[in-house]
Amino acid sequence: MSYLSIQGLHKSYGTTSIFSDINCEIGKGEFITLLGPSGCGKSTLLRCIAGLTGVNGGQIVLDGQDLVPVAPQKRGIGMVFQSYALFPNMTVQQNVAFGLRMLKVKGSEAEQRVKQALEMVELNDFAGRYPQQLSGGQCQRVALARSLVTRPRLLLLDEPLSALDARIRKHLREQIRSIQQELGLTTIFVTHDQEEALVLSDRIFLMNAGQIVQSGDAETLYTAPADAFAAGFIGNYNLLDAETASRLLGRPIDSRVAIRPEAIQIGAQGNIQAQIRSHSLLGNVIRYRIEARGVELLVDVLNRSASDMHVNGQHINLNIEDNAICEVA
Repeated sequence: MSYLSIQGLHKSYGTTSIFSDINCEIGKGEFITLLGPSGCGKSTLLRCIAGLTGVNGGQIVLDGQDLVPVAPQKRGIGMVFQSYALFPNMTVQQNVAFGLRMLKVKGSEAEQRVKQALEMVELNDFAGRYPQQLSGGQCQRVALARSLVTRPRLLLLDEPLSALDARIRKHLREQIRSIQQELGLTTIFVTHDQEEALVLSDRIFLMNAGQIVQSGDAETLYTAPADAFAAGFIGNYNLLDAETASRLLGRPIDSRVAIRPEAIQIGAQGNIQAQIRSHSLLGNVIRYRIEARGVELLVDVLNRSASDMHVNGQHINLNIEDNAICEVA
């Protein structure tokens, strides 16, 4: 039996549908990511679960309780927003304790729970500071602690890392995942960043135009995209129609295919002649733009050393194994 069940959920503003007929099941303790482009409905879905936005139809059942008629403050849900939404006139400790005040938790129990929450996010030494005395990453950890201290039945995270720089974002996402696993906390995380989704999630719900177009673990979504949108959004696939794929591969292909850039091999044993058009250094990966048989491809190669780099205009051979070719709708 699922812990969170969403059935036939619909939300619209007037004649504009945000999403319709959303159906999904989430197990207790799972870390689920809603992934998709801006405007696909993922943040609205999160707000509907929290009760901050009303729905036009359907059910949201958490641990056997239908949440749709329940007020937001009575749902037992913690939510962390992209904007920290901290009270500037309160210290870190007071901000974290605010939710407990609303729940009328007082005295030593409240103090102990605030202390535990600050320990989880490694902010004990900052308890007496005000938000304006903190960095962006520290403010986001205060917001996380404020949600954790109430011991929510469900934790919702709405793009909480998007305003942070890359180094802090990576550290904080590791911290969020560690805390979630330690507490066994059922969590739904919204992002448009595919790397975050692949690294953090037990399962990913990929959304587009108000629909969940594919769901599964990171490996499934990456290696077996359900359609052209999934292939284009995750992994920088080369998407080729049947005629173009047939010309590239030298044999009849009767459907659209997707080929991962890292699955294309550059080497003397390859049977497809090609030429380097340009290249980009992406840290540990070199991304080549290559023309082969009149087809432009992206090819990713591990950056082992500068001496291995191919120069623009260089003629090369490519090899594409059958298992690197994925048919997509």
